[in-house]
Amino acid sequence: MPRQSRLDAPGVLQHVIVRGIEKRKIFLDDTDRHLFVNRLGNLLTSTDTECLAWALIPNHFHLLLRSGSGGLASFMRRLLTGYAITFNKRHNRVGHLFQNRYKSIVCEEEPYLLELVRYIHLNPLRARIVKGMAELDHYPWSGHAVIMGNQQLEGEATEEVLAYFGKRKKTAISKYRQFVEDGIVLGRRNDLIGGGWRRSRGYIADGEQVESFDERVLGSGDFVEYLRKEKNLHDRLLTGMSIHQLVERVADYFGLPADLLKRNSRMPTIVQARGVVCYLAVRELEMSGTAVGAVLNMKRSGVCLAARRGERVVEENPDIRARVFC
Repeated sequence: MPRQSRLDAPGVLQHVIVRGIEKRKIFLDDTDRHLFVNRLGNLLTSTDTECLAWALIPNHFHLLLRSGSGGLASFMRRLLTGYAITFNKRHNRVGHLFQNRYKSIVCEEEPYLLELVRYIHLNPLRARIVKGMAELDHYPWSGHAVIMGNQQLEGEATEEVLAYFGKRKKTAISKYRQFVEDGIVLGRRNDLIGGGWRRSRGYIADGEQVESFDERVLGSGDFVEYLRKEKNLHDRLLTGMSIHQLVERVADYFGLPADLLKRNSRMPTIVQARGVVCYLAVRELEMSGTAVGAVLNMKRSGVCLAARRGERVVEENPDIRARVFC
């Protein structure tokens, strides 16, 4: 079964985790970290994306984002691609910097927002990069120091976080810091990494009614239903379709036999349809280019090129998504 597509809708809270390829370091020095943070801040303000928490660790980073109208995927593509190019030039290297698939979890704001802020901001301490709260307060590569007033990041929603702890800033900062410190004893929070209701319960009693759930969601069954109905994510909350199902649906949209899409052809309609399959498979359903190419009789590089053509076709014909994912 293919990997499920990421859930992406403007305005929802998302916990994003990005790791270096083969667990390698993605920040080698403070210059790398400065370049990344500057890029992050610029993108936050230019895309109206809100960042409530963040932390940089040598081989990965965490972000807690509420995406703007452009959605999360576009934001992350610009952030990761731009940084990877800069990193490779600085360190005279080539090839991928990040794992092909970053993790993003749609989160229900109540009761998880503050828990996630605390969890993310304690990462440098859990990773033993800092030795205690006093050092964490001034650690420059985490949103905690920004909330404490010891660092700056344009676009970080510090006032929103502090508003949970009081109206007076000084009092709110003090209560926030205590809240974070109280979380040290909690250690790694497996209940905050997706799956929501089912993961947090850990079991289902005999005869118990099961709420809606999704591994890409941290929240209750009601929240999953809200995403389906109010955020137009119904199709993405279903099990991912196979590449063969996708080929059949795209072929049906273009009025072609599915077998024609599995052959090389210069016929414009077939070229367009194959491009749409590549785009939706790789970008929307996040299948590997190799797997898609095996079905369409294309090399991985050919799938990437076709996906670019398919993206233009989908942008010009927005009803394609509705028809294919109906």
